[in-house]
Amino acid sequence: MSNQYDVIIIGSGPGGYIAAIRASQLGLKTAIIEREHMGGICLNWGCIPTKALLRSAEIYENMRHSADYGLKSEKIEADITQIVKRSRAVTAQMASGVAYLMKKNKIDVIWGEAAITARGEVTVSESKKPIEQPQNPVPKGVLPQGKYSAKNIIIATGARPRILPGIEPDGDKIWTYFEAMKPKSIPKSILVMGSGAIGIEFASFYRALGVKVTIIELMENILPIEDEEISKLAQKRFEKNSMKIFTKTKLVKVEKQKNSITAHIELANGQKEKITAEKLISAVGVICNTENLGLEKLGVQLEKGAIKINEYCQTNIEGIYAIGDVAGSPMLAHKAEHEAIIAVEKIAGKNPHPLDRRKIPGCTYCHPQIGSVGLTERAAKERGYKIKVGRFPFIGNGKAVALGEPDGLVKTIFDAKTGELLGAHMIGAEVTELIQGFVIAMNLETTEEELMHTIFPHPTLSETMKESVLDAYGKALNM
Repeated sequence: MSNQYDVIIIGSGPGGYIAAIRASQLGLKTAIIEREHMGGICLNWGCIPTKALLRSAEIYENMRHSADYGLKSEKIEADITQIVKRSRAVTAQMASGVAYLMKKNKIDVIWGEAAITARGEVTVSESKKPIEQPQNPVPKGVLPQGKYSAKNIIIATGARPRILPGIEPDGDKIWTYFEAMKPKSIPKSILVMGSGAIGIEFASFYRALGVKVTIIELMENILPIEDEEISKLAQKRFEKNSMKIFTKTKLVKVEKQKNSITAHIELANGQKEKITAEKLISAVGVICNTENLGLEKLGVQLEKGAIKINEYCQTNIEGIYAIGDVAGSPMLAHKAEHEAIIAVEKIAGKNPHPLDRRKIPGCTYCHPQIGSVGLTERAAKERGYKIKVGRFPFIGNGKAVALGEPDGLVKTIFDAKTGELLGAHMIGAEVTELIQGFVIAMNLETTEEELMHTIFPHPTLSETMKESVLDAYGKALNM
């Protein structure tokens, strides 16, 4: 078999494997290189396994409160071994599905560490990463290591947890999301450093299992990229659920004891405190995987640690593209998938639409869930828009009350002059499934009038979306 390809993709995460499939669909001879596990971090240690854990926690919490629904249950226990086992089984199923898709689409798989040794040339050496056996073994039929050539190379190598000096994970008392995802036992207390999506999701998971959770955040609000009003509502709900939250707080140092850690923190007013917990989860962001790829030798430009790309995911070096986390924020699987399509269609001579970053939705799978797209209220004002803002609480929605989930809010932001939907921000039950409605509306350049004319089914949570639009124009009906 020839070692020459139209496209070689480095990394098989959501960006990489989608790029490979689309390239094959367009008739391009395609190979994908992976060093650790098919599906990348998302399928193996990110999006998918965390949702499996959170689902177990959600069911457990509902069972503990079954009396609220007229049901009786006794001796409800959480078996962390089985919870983790289920999560890893879901991961294995999805990763094997990716391997099947490679075979189905006649995509060559090369296993090992990739480096771009010259323009159009990739050298694959033995992987230094351990393979998780037996759940996600090296697929059968992979090509040997060696030199391969391609007219186009797509870098989709993702990112890894950021490690802060003095707070290095040890696999025992200080965890990253890797260790937090497969605990051997349920600790009595956890300190979560960082309140982005990763930190908040793990805080929600462990809190639901009865763990005492403390969160520290350096910024003014938790979930700092979200609309401020949504962030404050989230914090209020988390604190109601017994989480302790410190914002505008700096972690100065961490001391380890035999069975715990003690964190020395500095509050906004300069006051110093100590927090002791069994475990610490470090969730302070990620670093792009750009090392050992040969980028410096080729002269590929980086920007803030990420590979710099244009609107078509092209780097400054002809024939080299970058997608997903390694190409910078927002570091989301669905953004990586969309960039994959853009890059491949550009390679194939199509005319893809550039990525509109303002229309990328974000979802956080805490309890209650959070979903958002577009500009926050503050950002819209800072950009000079005169705005109309609508709000509708879940307590006014019959479906939410029937579900026993009355805590929530839908917030919509419109350009007062044109009626353009500038942003939508939601907190409440299943809003991660609802936010796509606003994403579609923004993509179609829908105005407030068209949304008002849309019939939403009853009884559904989606009715809160229309009511929020109506409220922005003083027409809310159920509030």
